[in-house]
Amino acid sequence: MTLRDAADYIMKLPKAEQLLEEWQTAVEALLLVVELNGPTMMARIGVMRALNRGYAREFDSSRKDTHWGRRKLKRDT
Repeated sequence: MTLRDAADYIMKLPKAEQLLEEWQTAVEALLLVVELNGPTMMARIGVMRALNRGYAREFDSSRKDTHWGRRKLKRDT
């Protein structure tokens, strides 16, 4: 996706949604990239956060425990 595609997508949103804080931040990041040759990753992060604004990550305790920090030494085998 190009910066032009992202700008076109934002412009096609309903006006009420364009005025949300997340989309305003995404537009500012896009303008930073275009006008001041800023980091493109910032524009990507802004758009992704605006797209996923209603999604809340939840901890799933049913997942398998990790093995981090439990190294097996050769002498313990």
